Amino acid sequence: MKKILVSTALLAGVLSYAGGFRVSLQGIKQLAMAHTSAHAEDASVAFFNPAGMSFIPSKLSIVAGAFGASNKVTFQNLNTLQSTQTDNPMGTPLYAAITYKPIEKLSVGFSFTTPFGSTIEWPNDWEGKEMVQKLELKSFYFQPMVSYKFNDWLAFGASYIYARGQVNWDKAITQFGGQINIKDEKASGHGFGFGFYFRPDPKLDVSIAYRSAVDMKAKNGTATFNFPSASIYPLLGLDAAKRTDGFTATLPLVDEYTIGLTYKITPKWLVSADFNYHGWERYSQLTLDFATAPIGNQADPTISVSPKNFRNSKTFRLGTQYAFTNMIYGRLGAYYDESPYTDDHFIPETPSFNTFVVTGGVGFKLKQFGVDVAGGYAMPQARDVNNSTLGFYGQAKATAFYLGLGLSYNPF
Repeated sequence: MKKILVSTALLAGVLSYAGGFRVSLQGIKQLAMAHTSAHAEDASVAFFNPAGMSFIPSKLSIVAGAFGASNKVTFQNLNTLQSTQTDNPMGTPLYAAITYKPIEKLSVGFSFTTPFGSTIEWPNDWEGKEMVQKLELKSFYFQPMVSYKFNDWLAFGASYIYARGQVNWDKAITQFGGQINIKDEKASGHGFGFGFYFRPDPKLDVSIAYRSAVDMKAKNGTATFNFPSASIYPLLGLDAAKRTDGFTATLPLVDEYTIGLTYKITPKWLVSADFNYHGWERYSQLTLDFATAPIGNQADPTISVSPKNFRNSKTFRLGTQYAFTNMIYGRLGAYYDESPYTDDHFIPETPSFNTFVVTGGVGFKLKQFGVDVAGGYAMPQARDVNNSTLGFYGQAKATAFYLGLGLSYNPF
């Protein structure tokens, strides 16, 4: 069995919630304040920085939440003026976390999140059908973690990441008038995270964190071919009855550096800011290496290589919260997210844009319980698509919005 190396840049789905295909939806409170990270009020801080667990005021904290994410991408060929729009289903990122302090200086926790994944669906007969017709990606991060508080103002934390993933990708093979489906439901990978959390003054929180890249290993993938004539399958070295070819895969997911600050201007009013740096440079090309199917290049028919030319990107975030009462909190935010590739490397599998996002929400504290709602509206900048490698030219536009509901429980 030969190896198939698939850049997960290909395996993402939507107008990316963050640059590339990183889904920045891991906390309702955080999203309402531009998805900033230096908030150690409850267990939702665990995903962003495990060291923040040491500063959660409650000995036990439990949080959970879900989002609805809607987006549309439109591509127009400027020569023919033909316009095509995606028909993407609603995305539903989830998160949950629990933290506990068995002793005063030690905190342990567990975080479940879906930081990569979504679905994009183009019409089957659109002009980019050889690149993608439909693409579904699901990823799940399971992170046990620990934090140690050295003194009143400094803590260090670390986490282990176990990731599971699924991919289901359809595209056309016009050379033979057919279609291929690439599917794997048991991809897995490992990574780590660590961070420092500082509180040098009761008014100031500082979070510095790193989350490693995760190389997803797909060991039992299946490529299924569908052609109008059975006579085509033997030409590709395939059994006409089964119509399948197996593959293995290594799917790299991006690493992330974050610096976050939160400052309490007054007892009721705080402001937060974050800077994220994403290591997209790892996604330089996409290589498909099939076991037998000769649908690649002339030098080696079973290998198909296409450059992606991703580059590292940055995100800038600014948010605020105001306590109207001890029970009601208002939140606002805005951030700017860079696309990890230029116009001449635009690809419809991961239609990414330089994007401004405005966010907001409200929170309610009811003794030990908390209820939070948040929303975000994205304003992607239109792109002049000029990908000569793919012969893909035109203009791409997009819209997106997110809504979320979260619950928290801090009994003691």
